[in-house]
Amino acid sequence: MTSSSITAQYLARFAAVTADGAAGEPRPLPLTGAQRRFVVMRSANRGGPPDVVPLYFRFPAGAVDEDRLRDAVGQVAAVHPALRLRAGIRRGIPVHLPGAPSPVVRRLVPRPDESAVGALRRAIEGEREATPLRLYLAADTAGGEAVDALALVVDHAACDEQALAQITDDLAAAYAARSTAADVPPARLRAADDAYRAAVELQLDAELRASDPGALAYWTRRLAGVHRPQAAHAPGPTGRVAAADARLPGPPDAGAGSAFPALLDACAEAARELYGEARRPLLGYPWGGRPYGAGDVLGCFLNTVAHLAPKKAAADVWWDDLDRADTPFDEVVRAVRAAGQDWYGELDGMVTLEDLGRRPPLRLGDAEGHEFHVPARPSQAPFAVSFSQGDGLLVRMVWRTDLFPEPRAMAAFGRLTGRLGTPMRAP
Repeated sequence: MTSSSITAQYLARFAAVTADGAAGEPRPLPLTGAQRRFVVMRSANRGGPPDVVPLYFRFPAGAVDEDRLRDAVGQVAAVHPALRLRAGIRRGIPVHLPGAPSPVVRRLVPRPDESAVGALRRAIEGEREATPLRLYLAADTAGGEAVDALALVVDHAACDEQALAQITDDLAAAYAARSTAADVPPARLRAADDAYRAAVELQLDAELRASDPGALAYWTRRLAGVHRPQAAHAPGPTGRVAAADARLPGPPDAGAGSAFPALLDACAEAARELYGEARRPLLGYPWGGRPYGAGDVLGCFLNTVAHLAPKKAAADVWWDDLDRADTPFDEVVRAVRAAGQDWYGELDGMVTLEDLGRRPPLRLGDAEGHEFHVPARPSQAPFAVSFSQGDGLLVRMVWRTDLFPEPRAMAAFGRLTGRLGTPMRAP
């Protein structure tokens, strides 16, 4: 760690701009590295839509009591500080401001030429306020049966995979108990606030330690030769995406230590098909969890790890990368640029792996929601691959249609699934 690290500079400026808070005002909280990136990117996008994580479920028509759901969502937002925070900029510094819970529960009416999923996506993409928790309902017909499609939408600055599991579990419990925000004792709220603040401070301490010169020297060597995407492939706004998916029998290896590198190798194969064989693909993946000693709180405690595909198997370098996976992404970018590389953090592709066994089904009363997937715009990269491990391995690839024609994208998807030993299935 050095006093000039990005995290150290942020904490020093945060202390300076929050030292003169007026009596009675909510005490601002600092942001983790991942949270700062979400807030800064949205601010730079001039009020564009916040980066959110949506989950989609189908329930039998009329099975969900909307008033009861609204009460349950209010209680969930009350007991988790991350769902009561509002991001703000104070003298150029991102901060979180505590506030009252204000979740949104809204039933949508699809337009005459619009599906229920289309109405849900329109509401999600049209949102400009970074409301931490929103739920939308829309009547749908799936397989000829009347159902209600429900979108549970969480601001990414308030959640990661572990948090999503907690939200669905708590929402089901509050709905079953017919609880409301008024049922939460003040002592529990104070304890939750203290636990959240402590977890964020522990995360920032971890980011400080991971910004030491040794870690930065490692990433400078590891990413030597990285280059920016070609102009035609540069990340940017897009109105259209396409997707393909396949269900595989299971991960390529039962051991977690070898499964994820194999997935990275497969995604690198797809990237070579998309960008050309001569390119060394630069992929990114989220990694992390609650810092040691932190409570089981909601929030975003992830880091984006850069993976420059090696000439050999990913496993050759992946374990070494994990030893420095806490080094903040923006710190890595700055170190690589200081070494003379023309790179601003652009990624060729994003890779995510989720364990569906960690997230309980969303049960509202007697009805259990059937989760389904809706392709989203790739974030931080022109294409993204998600692996969902549950009953087998579900592989989804999403790409920007303005950059990659369908034949090339489908060829890339075929190489990806073929690398994992399973022929591609129709999207």
